[in-house]
Order: sequence, then structure tokens, then C-alpha cells
Amino acid sequence: MTEEIYRSCGNVFADLGFDNPDEMLAKAELVRQISLWIEQHNLSQEKTAELLGIEKSILLDLLEGNILLFSTETLIRFLNKLGRDVEIVVKNKADLIEFGKLTVVS
Repeated sequence: MTEEIYRSCGNVFADLGFDNPDEMLAKAELVRQISLWIEQHNLSQEKTAELLGIEKSILLDLLEGNILLFSTETLIRFLNKLGRDVEIVVKNKADLIEFGKLTVVS
């Protein structure tokens, strides 16, 4: 059996055929930033859930990567509760033929 190898477009969610792959990638990065903050501050899941104002089971969904359960707004709110600033930049797109994209840079 021969397997085919495909070159990634740079977004795994687009490669896998998800709807709204830019949004999915942005959510994944927001979740990564939340996870990184928790790791850096060495907090328990219980304390983190308390800080975020959510049940531990919801935090576990988040940390397990169930990003479809969370809106971008909710993830931003979580980061704000952890003392993180989130900046959204709107800029002109050079190529007016294609739609703009959503990117999270950290």
C-alpha cells in the first residue's frame, strides 16, 4: 500500500477540510496561550478553573483541545481573566480579490 504525501498549506485545519480554518487556527493559538500561562504559573486545574469562573470539567474540555465548544470571544475573555492583553488589529488586505484572514500572533 502506497501512501501519498501532501504539502501543507500552513494551516492544519484547512488541510483537513474544516470550515473556517483561519478561525480554528486562531482558537487553537488562544488555547495554547492559556495552557502556556497555566504551565508557567504552575497552577492546579482547580485554581485555574476558579480564576476563569468555570467548572473544572469545562477547563478540561478546553485543555484537551475541544475548541469547537468555545467561541473566540470566550477564549479572549479567559486570557483577560488571566491578566493577558489580547490585541486585535484590522488592516487593509493588498489583494482585494480574496477574503481577509484571521491570525493570532503571540
